[in-house]
Amino acid sequence: MSFSLDQLTAYLPPGWLPKWLLFLSVVSIGNSVQAYISLAGTREVYAGSAFSSSPVTPLSARTFGTWTALSSIIRLYAAYHIHEPVVYQLALWTYGLAFAHFASEWLVFGTARWGRGLAGPIFVSTVTGSWMLAQWGSYVR
Repeated sequence: MSFSLDQLTAYLPPGWLPKWLLFLSVVSIGNSVQAYISLAGTREVYAGSAFSSSPVTPLSARTFGTWTALSSIIRLYAAYHIHEPVVYQLALWTYGLAFAHFASEWLVFGTARWGRGLAGPIFVSTVTGSWMLAQWGSYVR
C-alpha cells in the first residue's frame, strides 16, 4: 500500500489556508519528534541572550515538543474542519499564543535571541494568524 499527497489532501476543504494548516501540522509533528530526540533544534529557538547560554534542558525540550504536538493536532483538525467556528478559533488561538510566547521569551525574558531559530516561529505565527483573521468570513459559517 502506497501513500500519496493526494490521499492526504483529498478531503481538505478548498483554498490555500487549509493546505497551509495541513503543511504546518506535518512540519510541527516533525519538530515535536526532534524535540524528543535532540536538544539542538530547541536550543536554536531558545538560544539565551547575548550574555548567557541556552536555558534548554532535556525536560524543557520534551515539554516544548509536547506543546508543539498539541498545537499541531489542533491545527490539523482546523485544516479539515475549517468551517467549524470553534475549531477555527482554537487554531487561531494556537498562533496567537505561539506569537506571545516566542515574543516574550525574546523581548521580556531574554531566553531567546533573534536568529534563524526564532525567526521561523515568529514569522509563521504572525503570517498565519493574520491570514486566518483576514479569512474569517470566508471559512467560518
